[in-house]
Amino acid sequence: MKVVVRYFASLRDHAHKDEEVVDFAPGITAAGAYAALGLPVALPVAFAVNAERVPPGTTLADGDELVFLPPGGGG
Repeated sequence: MKVVVRYFASLRDHAHKDEEVVDFAPGITAAGAYAALGLPVALPVAFAVNAERVPPGTTLADGDELVFLPPGGGG
């Protein structure tokens, strides 16, 4: 399933891009996607799916937009 992933602040620097479309296995969670992308484990992040903040265990669906919000994250 395809998910649009958007990166902000320090995560944008880490990923070297603002956004990408990622093909994840069905049933993956927001936190699972973060881990699968190899993003910094020590960085506390919040998650948003389709413009709503969600808990890390939220299951993603095909076509979702997933945003990782690092501390102090902005545009």
